[in-house]
Amino acid sequence: MYNKRSFALGSKRSVIREIFEYSKARKAEIGENKVFDFSLGNPSVSPPKEVTEAIIDLVENTEPTALHGYTSAQGDAGVRQKIADSIKRRFGVDMPASLIYMTCGAAASLTITLKALFDKGDECIIFAPFFTEYTVFIENAEGVPVISMPEPETFQIDISDFESRITERTKAVIINSPNNPSGVVYTEATVKRVCQILEKKSREIGHAIYLIADEPYRELVYGNVFVPYIMNYYKNSIVCYSYSKALSLPGERIGYIAVSPQAECADEVYLAVCGAGRSLGYVCAPSLFQQVAARCVDTRVNISAYAENRDLIYNGLKRLGFECVKPDGAFYLFVKSPDGDAFSFYERAKKHELLIVPCDDFGVTGYVRIAYCVSKETITGSLAGFEKVAKEYGLI
Repeated sequence: MYNKRSFALGSKRSVIREIFEYSKARKAEIGENKVFDFSLGNPSVSPPKEVTEAIIDLVENTEPTALHGYTSAQGDAGVRQKIADSIKRRFGVDMPASLIYMTCGAAASLTITLKALFDKGDECIIFAPFFTEYTVFIENAEGVPVISMPEPETFQIDISDFESRITERTKAVIINSPNNPSGVVYTEATVKRVCQILEKKSREIGHAIYLIADEPYRELVYGNVFVPYIMNYYKNSIVCYSYSKALSLPGERIGYIAVSPQAECADEVYLAVCGAGRSLGYVCAPSLFQQVAARCVDTRVNISAYAENRDLIYNGLKRLGFECVKPDGAFYLFVKSPDGDAFSFYERAKKHELLIVPCDDFGVTGYVRIAYCVSKETITGSLAGFEKVAKEYGLI
């Protein structure tokens, strides 16, 4: 009659989406300014002016069938060349356009890559805390998610735990830095150790273990924090990139997959990516926004508002006695529940119209995620509610 697994996924949304839908209904009921919604990672900063200018120019000065028609399945050749040139400029990797595949955002990048790599039963290591949909994507590719737990205070990768998770069936590892939901950026030393272990284990088990870098937040870092580019540290690597946050275009669904030119059988891996895109129906990413991405390939959104929001919410909650992981990137704050129960914290906050995300589904219990990609007024207005929650817990 229908696929039971698909029914299960469709009948129960992710915890993030459930809260987001509740927020919309609650705002309609009591008013927009009375609900403080920190659920969804939906950029609040406008796209750069270059994006708007590119869209207008393309629409007004490009022949419609050329602009809105199909591109090659893997993306427009000129667009892919501009992205390849940018990667070489920024990171020193001699990236050929022939190893870039345009996608409908980060989710498509990941699902295509996993489908391209996995045979049934292959294992994929993911570092907690992780984006909740990783397990869905892995299982959909007939793989098995294996969770590596982090260092408890810093939420950096626990190298010993990671190494212990690798088996003969390990096919890939997903690394997400800056991290969703913690905002942590993995240090260069951490990345080097991960890559050293993967090189050693690949030799021991006799096949390549691929390192997949999920990078929608690469451009959202604060101060002089350094985000290592995986291809410079490990040859069997694949970058899954999205412009959703870099250009504040989440609803336009545009990104790409880049297969490292140093990877074993790189051309064959790329063809597997093309085949996976075909089998999933992900050919020809949105044509207009391929061209926008090409024109704005080195443009970045102004993150000063996110930096201000981060300091407001982090310092505000710390003053109230909450334990928080200070984020170096992305736009999420990871906050420890005072009683160790994330859902209890969520329910208490909800009574004060504060909508935060319990993170048990992210692989770490007892924490909530606060998405501070909201207006400054939302953060300042929420602090009175957080103060009431802090008093209920006896923190102040």
